[in-house]
Amino acid sequence: MNIALIGYGKMGQLIEQIALEKGHHISVIVNSSNPIENQDFSSTDVAIDFSTPNSAYHNIKCVLTQGIPVVSGTTAWLENLDNVKQLAKEKATGFLYASNFSIGVNLFFELNKKLSQLMQNQSEYKASIKEIHHTEKLDVPSGTALSLQSQIPNTIDIESERTENVPGTHIVNYDSEIDSISITHIAHNRMGFAQGALIAAEWIIDKKGCFSMSDILKIN
Repeated sequence: MNIALIGYGKMGQLIEQIALEKGHHISVIVNSSNPIENQDFSSTDVAIDFSTPNSAYHNIKCVLTQGIPVVSGTTAWLENLDNVKQLAKEKATGFLYASNFSIGVNLFFELNKKLSQLMQNQSEYKASIKEIHHTEKLDVPSGTALSLQSQIPNTIDIESERTENVPGTHIVNYDSEIDSISITHIAHNRMGFAQGALIAAEWIIDKKGCFSMSDILKIN
C-alpha cells in the first residue's frame, strides 16, 4: 500500500515507522516545507491526515479531488466536515474522520454512550468531563472530549488541563451528594492512535462513502 502522509509531526513519523514495519510504502510526505500543491499523488493509494486545524480542510480537499481516499485525525476544523463528505461522494472515493483512532478510545466512546443512557433519568447526578494533555496539543478542549460531550444529551462542561509530559487522559464523571461514578481512558503513548490510523487506511482502500471507526470495529 502506498501511503501519503499529510502532516509529518510526531504522529506522522510514528505512522511512517509502523507502516514501513508492515511492508507499506510512503509515497508522499506533506509538511510546511513540502506543501501539498508540489506533490505527485499518482502512485498513492490512500492518504493519512494528521496536519493542523488551519491546513486540514485544504489538504483533504486536494487529495479527495484526485479520487484518493483520506483518513483524517486532525481536529478543530469540523465546520467544514460536511463539505468534505460531499466532495468524497462526488469523487466516488472514501473518507473517514475520527477524533481519536485508538481502539481503546472508540470502545470508551461506546461505554460513554451506554452510561449516558443509563443516567438519563437520574437527575440527582451532574455530569462533567475532564481532559488532560501535554502542552504541545493545539486544540482546547480536545477533539476526543468534544466527541464524548456530544454523546451526552445534557449540556455539560469540559475542563481542560495542559501539563508537560503527561499521557492523554479523559474522564467522564457523574457526581451526586451521595456518590460519584467515573469512567476513564488513559493513553500511555501515541502508539494506539498511530496503529488505529493505519488500520483505518488499510480498511478504506477501494471503499466509497464516508465512514467512522464504528464501521471498522463493527460496533453498530
